Amino acid sequence: MGGGKMVEAGRSATRAIFAEALVRFDPERSVMILTHNDADGLSAGCLLARALARAGRTAEVRIVGRGEGAWTEAMRAELSGRPIGGLIVADLGSREDEVLAGVPTIVVDHHVPIDAAGAATVISGYGEDPIPTSSLLAYRCAQARGPVDDLLWLAAVGLIGDLGDKAPFAELVEAKKRETGTALREVVSLVNAPRRTAGGDAAPALAVLMTATGAKDALARPKIEALRAAREEVKAAVEAAKKVGPRVGADVALVLLDTPCQVHPLIAQTWRTRLKDKIVIAANLGYREGHVHFAARSATGRNLIDYLRDVAPPGIDDSYGNGHEQATGGALPLASWPVFLRNIGFDADGRPAKAAAKEAA
Repeated sequence: MGGGKMVEAGRSATRAIFAEALVRFDPERSVMILTHNDADGLSAGCLLARALARAGRTAEVRIVGRGEGAWTEAMRAELSGRPIGGLIVADLGSREDEVLAGVPTIVVDHHVPIDAAGAATVISGYGEDPIPTSSLLAYRCAQARGPVDDLLWLAAVGLIGDLGDKAPFAELVEAKKRETGTALREVVSLVNAPRRTAGGDAAPALAVLMTATGAKDALARPKIEALRAAREEVKAAVEAAKKVGPRVGADVALVLLDTPCQVHPLIAQTWRTRLKDKIVIAANLGYREGHVHFAARSATGRNLIDYLRDVAPPGIDDSYGNGHEQATGGALPLASWPVFLRNIGFDADGRPAKAAAKEAA
């Protein structure tokens, strides 16, 4: 396949590079789109799939959910042998390794790059200021296949999901004029809910985005009721988690949770605004069997990806310390968790080290 390339994705560059990379895809076979399960990832996947369909290409969206990854042996085994004409990996980071050997690949992403581009073409928003979301990058890519102006609302859903409804992008301003900010915010809230439930199945959210003609239409789709039920489940889990107080150490405030719902990022963000001089780590022991998932947030301005690298236990994998400099996290096997706790200034029971030492004395 030859060496890969990474581009900082200005609008015209994105369209040109995407079109050039797509030429290497086998036109007789389906495009496989792997995408993250949040509002930004789902919107990016839908934008790409719907634009390719309009251009006469078949495409399948595969949500990469809880405990999964694009660059894993499990994913390679799942995809191996399937008649895939090309891969697009959206909102899942970037790696030097190939997802599937011999299959041309495009990576569309806005997170901090972990490795060199490898063989894939990586369309990255990381070098821009402000950094566009994966969904906005996907919208620019989609423009290379033909008119997609009516799909702008999908890019807005991803923008609001990751950056809020005041993100400084002209595309968001235009989308809010067409759909209203209220409708877009409601879609984001509902689309983000299923992945945070105990079941973690984001398929109903994908189905709504794949078929709706706009944000207002999405809110009238029959499947939206499943998303409303998911939001109520998550709301109850968040309210319970808010009652758990932080354990405050020298640099880190640790919030220990035990719920199958993915509420640890929301709790970390809540405490970030109250403990402004600390790195807040909300850790969830009940999210996935055999692992502790955690989210790190801070109002200090500290680069949290660098911090997590400094305190990493041995044997970490790609699920640790990815994302954004101010919003990251990861997953650790139970055996590594006590080592991580020690590295961030806590004992194996999650007590601040100084308090634990004083009690022992």
